[in-house]
Amino acid sequence: MAWQLEPLLTRFQTLTQSLLVSLPNVALGLVLFALFWFTAGVVRRSVQALAERAGQPTGIALVFGRLAGWVILTLGVLVALTVVFPTLTAASLFGALGVSGVAIGFAFKDIFQNLLAGLLILITRPFRIGDQIVSGEHEGTVEDIQVRATLLRTYDNRRVVIPNSELYTNRVIVNTAY
Repeated sequence: MAWQLEPLLTRFQTLTQSLLVSLPNVALGLVLFALFWFTAGVVRRSVQALAERAGQPTGIALVFGRLAGWVILTLGVLVALTVVFPTLTAASLFGALGVSGVAIGFAFKDIFQNLLAGLLILITRPFRIGDQIVSGEHEGTVEDIQVRATLLRTYDNRRVVIPNSELYTNRVIVNTAY
């Protein structure tokens, strides 16, 4: 019985030793990620303030601020991963991201399409919050224009969520435009 327990104890000891050796890297990675998290918040608020000072609508400023924050946060995740896993180089990480980026791009095609359409709607402003629009078989008042979808309240007090790609590519009648 003791001869079967000995390899398990040896394996547990080596696992514990490797965990203790890697704890400083994990702690440093978490500290770096926290710094990038804080920096992302500061950058997000700064970009929003700059966009609003430049005369951009609040929605556009919010979207650009969030995008800048996500870029900084993604960079922080990459830096923290290379610190926690020292064998992971930046070249191998970007190579893996490149290959998986194609798969992610196909998987999230509709989400990216709605995101870009939402940005274009916020920039070109064919309609605004409070306008009454008709899109396909839906008619009502625009309550909110988000990055992914536009929220419409129908005249019988129902909420319709219309993907922005549908609004950007199809006809929209703005009843309150003039």
